[in-house]
Amino acid sequence: MRRAVAAFTTLGLAVLGLTATATSAHAGPTCDSKWPSARDGMVRAWQHPDCEGTYLGGTESWDSDWGNSSGPFQGTDDNRASSVMNSGTYGGADVVAFYRLTDFQYKEGYGCLKPGEKYVDGLSRNNFTTSTDGEQHNMDNRISSHKWVTVSDCSAGSFIS
Repeated sequence: MRRAVAAFTTLGLAVLGLTATATSAHAGPTCDSKWPSARDGMVRAWQHPDCEGTYLGGTESWDSDWGNSSGPFQGTDDNRASSVMNSGTYGGADVVAFYRLTDFQYKEGYGCLKPGEKYVDGLSRNNFTTSTDGEQHNMDNRISSHKWVTVSDCSAGSFIS
């Protein structure tokens, strides 16, 4: 009986190991290839998942309106991002807060990307924080502004991955 239990335990651990490997291997290969050789202080966004499609832009600064005609994100960049990257330097305001609305308004929610997370290869699996009307809004194709903040500026449920 002990041998059977040991065999099933070993088999179970092997299956779990294969499952964990398959899950962790899903990280975006294109995002991996676009990661800079060193942290450069930038936030970046792409139109499609896995950092593919149109490169919407990148900046070391903030942008209060991704749809206007000024700043690093302009015109049709508003509400088009499906993947984002934080290659910011560590320390101080090193978290990027992405907002559903322009001018960093949080009434329809926001999502925070820590520098250690590097990127989100698919925003469709993330929601903004709960809005003031109690609604949950998916982040895919719905970012309208961003700014650099500290970890303490983000609520516990606002971190995206």
